[in-house]
Amino acid sequence: MVTIESLTHLGLGRASDGQSLLPRVLPGEEVTVAQDGTLRIVTPSTDRVAPPCRHFKTCGGCAMQHANDDFVATWKQDIVEKALRARGLAPEFRPITTSPAQSRRRAKLSGRRTKKGAMVGFHAKASDTLVAVPDCQLLTPRLLGSFTALEALTVIACSRKGEIDLTVTDTDLGPDVLVGTDKELTPQLRIELAAFAQQHGLARLVWNDEPVVTLNAPVQDFGGTAVVPPPGAFLQATKHGELALLDAVEDATASARHIVDLFAGCGTFTLPLAKRAEVHAVEGESAMLQALDYGWRDGHQLRRVTTETRDLFRRPLEPDELRRYDTAVIDPPRAGAEAQIATLAASDIKTIAMVSCNPVTFARDARILVDAGFTVNWVQVVDQFRWSPHVELVAAITRK
Repeated sequence: MVTIESLTHLGLGRASDGQSLLPRVLPGEEVTVAQDGTLRIVTPSTDRVAPPCRHFKTCGGCAMQHANDDFVATWKQDIVEKALRARGLAPEFRPITTSPAQSRRRAKLSGRRTKKGAMVGFHAKASDTLVAVPDCQLLTPRLLGSFTALEALTVIACSRKGEIDLTVTDTDLGPDVLVGTDKELTPQLRIELAAFAQQHGLARLVWNDEPVVTLNAPVQDFGGTAVVPPPGAFLQATKHGELALLDAVEDATASARHIVDLFAGCGTFTLPLAKRAEVHAVEGESAMLQALDYGWRDGHQLRRVTTETRDLFRRPLEPDELRRYDTAVIDPPRAGAEAQIATLAASDIKTIAMVSCNPVTFARDARILVDAGFTVNWVQVVDQFRWSPHVELVAAITRK
């Protein structure tokens, strides 16, 4: 029997034997581990709850459904605090905000043909085993409602022994579906798929990188401006999480007049901020900037928005290019943006709203700014990946 001493940032329990990392356990619990790896909880934690989803033990999508919400919130905020303390930083933390169940509006699913038809779901953790999740507690009801259509699509798109990828986004006018498959898109198949999309009420259907049909524009609302993201483009996982991040960014940039939005995507922050400030949006993917620009041109009561396609990892904006802006918003991928942060540190920018999905790279980049004379005023943790180890945050950073 071993005692669980703490959890890693991935939600695995560190056992008192100094060697074991065990899933679905909590600090303070006493557990036994059979030779086949089966766990038995001998002394459960008071923070342990019954998992709300019946797929929890087999599906690899969630890691923390066995813990109550307060425990998970504290654990996630502690992950960020530890990453910052490792860099000698201890800013003020605002209360964490967590997206509700059944709010995930996008999912990357897999589909496989079976003897009776097809199966659509997630893979078991670290496995090729596909698990059907008809009662998933993460996805929006409309996404779950599209599973029948996705299973029928799998029969069309998948070979008998193969597997396909299905990236599905919930929109008001139907599912936006991107299929990843080895099957060739022939002219006859294109006709069949167009009829299929109409029959099942799909807003848009894309086959690999080839658009098949758009019956209804798969619009996303960014602060009151309608945008049609390109197929598979980055989108915040939940609308609740997007609004929480936006609220924090708007608070951090409240006095801004000229903003540069770095890693702008399709305009999650650019377009809402353009209600009160001029914004220059910089992004490496031209298709996303094109969607942003179309949205801005069709928007109402927005100030001037300009766009620039640029690889900010290889060519970060230099201090002289940043001179025209008083505020920067930066939302890099998990690797962070060390090169761009260095030029921000050397610029005359006074205010930075930094969004991050990786506390470790955020702490590294924040340290660079602090060493250059900035202060991290506050950090807002946002948990839109409920029950998973993932965590996001916004920080308000100003030059002293």
